[in-house]
Amino acid sequence: MVVLNKIYTKTGDAGETALGNGARVAKHAMRVTAYGTVDELNSFVGVARLDAAGDVDAALMRIQNDLFDLGADLCRPDMEKDAEAEYPPLRMVPAQVDRLESEIDAMNGDLEPLRSFILPGGSRLSAHLHVCRTVARRAERLAVELATMEAINPASVKYLNRLSDWFFVAARVANDGGKSDVLWVPGANRG
Repeated sequence: MVVLNKIYTKTGDAGETALGNGARVAKHAMRVTAYGTVDELNSFVGVARLDAAGDVDAALMRIQNDLFDLGADLCRPDMEKDAEAEYPPLRMVPAQVDRLESEIDAMNGDLEPLRSFILPGGSRLSAHLHVCRTVARRAERLAVELATMEAINPASVKYLNRLSDWFFVAARVANDGGKSDVLWVPGANRG
């Protein structure tokens, strides 16, 4: 159980922060940038939930919880030392990726195939989900970059990859099952 009695600690005033294993690093370190972007994504999912209801809202709530799991995973380096940790570190697992894939397949099953690229927009919820999609892609790029520097859990990258796909398909569902998608017209404004 997490207990936060005091919100400010002043320990980051010199531009450093603590990772999940207690190590101090610069706030601009790639690991911090990666999990900070996951936190940003979680905030955008919260905004999307303002326009969601029912099953979509429930799925977004599950995703928000997964994103906290993902942040916990990314903030904990030294995966090879997990067995030595006082408390078992929280790591993403393949079942979380599998759930996203099942949900994508279920949502996509009722959509007409795309005949054009679509522009972000349509309904408010769809627009919010497209923002989530693009922030998820950025988080994925940062996690992939981090993986070139130090070891990270491969399930983290897979989760972010599937999650951006999930947001894309959910955005189409939010546009009346794709009927209100805004289609890209190549070269429409060239003169």
